[in-house]
Amino acid sequence: MRATGTFEVVDFSAAPVPPSEVKTGLPVGFATMRKTFTGEIEGRSETLFTAAFDPASSTGTYVAMESFEGHVAGHPGTFNFAHSATTTGRDRQAEFLVIVQGSGTGDLTGIRGTGGLAVDEDGIHHIRFDYELS
Repeated sequence: MRATGTFEVVDFSAAPVPPSEVKTGLPVGFATMRKTFTGEIEGRSETLFTAAFDPASSTGTYVAMESFEGHVAGHPGTFNFAHSATTTGRDRQAEFLVIVQGSGTGDLTGIRGTGGLAVDEDGIHHIRFDYELS
């Protein structure tokens, strides 16, 4: 099954990163995020977000672990999903999204699958889950 929606980031809070003895070409950062979702995917999430990113060139990679609460195609519950992508400032590459097996509750117990994120040129954020319920 497939469910789609859009989302807004309602809070992005950078967090301190402990100093590292390993120096790379891009700084590493950490943040927490809160999002709201509308469409077939409706609800909210809390996200742990890590990235190696250069704001000047918009080049880098992020990895995120998200805890979702809401409805997917009318099924209420919660679950976790992880996602990552790389950007060169002009495009997104190596995108990855997976629903964490065993994390579902409520009517979303047993959810598993994959999905994707996309950002339109006008800044609208889209999400999709390609999932199964057991």
